[in-house]
Amino acid sequence: MTNQVLLTVEATSKLIREGKILSLAGDEKLLSQLPKGNWIGGSIPYFMGDEGGVETSDLLFVTELSGAVSANAVSIKTYSVDTIHTIATDAPENGYTIVILPAMSAIHADYANHARDFDDMFIKPVVGWIAGVHLSNLGTITPKVANGVTGEILDAQAVALHVALPENKLAVVHILNLFRQDTDGDIITFPATGFTAINCKVNGQDRVFADYIAEKNLSSKLPLVADYSGAQINTSFQEINHDSKKVSFYAPVFEGIEYRQAAQVGDYVHDFNALAEGEHQHIQFSCNCILNYLYGELQGRKTGDLQGPITFGEVAYQLLNQTLVYLDIETHTPD
Repeated sequence: MTNQVLLTVEATSKLIREGKILSLAGDEKLLSQLPKGNWIGGSIPYFMGDEGGVETSDLLFVTELSGAVSANAVSIKTYSVDTIHTIATDAPENGYTIVILPAMSAIHADYANHARDFDDMFIKPVVGWIAGVHLSNLGTITPKVANGVTGEILDAQAVALHVALPENKLAVVHILNLFRQDTDGDIITFPATGFTAINCKVNGQDRVFADYIAEKNLSSKLPLVADYSGAQINTSFQEINHDSKKVSFYAPVFEGIEYRQAAQVGDYVHDFNALAEGEHQHIQFSCNCILNYLYGELQGRKTGDLQGPITFGEVAYQLLNQTLVYLDIETHTPD
């Protein structure tokens, strides 16, 4: 098999029993049927597969982590709100970490708000995703993650798979982001960090953010974008409630950070293909955002050769929105 593929429970169980090291995504009922082993998983029914974007609750998306030295070089851990800050310090000196967090949980919020301040973050490669549910089940079914070593299915904790690599291998994190700040747009700042906002400043003037959005007829499909020393980081809109004046986001806005709304993009598939041009031979992880899947109408359409779960948020060190994240393994000569 290739190291990224949609499989049945039976085929996935066979790989687990063979001792394969796996990162899995699929419906909670499928994850709960799997035997214990060296795997982690999260709930989601949306994927980018061989034939393009697909929605299914009958198959699991299986990523085999072929770059690990051996099963002995893998550590699988469950994290709580009290321990998630150690995720990077727990990682091997040379290797990478895949983390899965359940959407709309306290640990999701804690990671989103504080990950960039965790010890060793941005020094050791950390990627991952936010587990979700079918969009029709929002608010009725809780997103889950799974620790394959213990067999636990969890809705309030995160799971992580730490992988050590040989000395001549190096993990590299890539972020494909279609969005850039509209440099002609207004500068927006917020008085507090969080997933919601009522008040803001626009070009230094106090405003009610929902009223400003209505006045400017801003599209909620285009995220707010912050420029972190050249890195464009998105914060996507979840809901704009014009009655309560509360604006909700899929990732937090940060106090004092300058945002502009994103400039318009062209065709998602064409633009993703341009960003992801070429073959990727040593991919160990990839995921794309549910908002890209919806707004880009990716069902049945491919984004280059990059496959994986379609998620409620992406992790490339910190929480991201409306991006495609992947990690590959490069061969290098140690100093």
